Amino acid sequence: MTRETAGVRQRTNVTLPEALLREARQLNINLSQACERGLTVAVSEMKAAMDAWNAHVEEKGLPLAEYSQF
Repeated sequence: MTRETAGVRQRTNVTLPEALLREARQLNINLSQACERGLTVAVSEMKAAMDAWNAHVEEKGLPLAEYSQF
């Protein structure tokens, strides 16, 4: 099982622009699947950004660390 299909599913509410929601419904787009795909991409991108930042800090240290008084 992948992360996307594993585990218990949970209901949630989202707020979407009315025109976009109307168009999606006219096109028979499954809103749950579309939101899940989008959220999966967003989480993946954020994790990649955090990993890149952590690698940068590991390699070069924190920006302005020389001015820290800790």
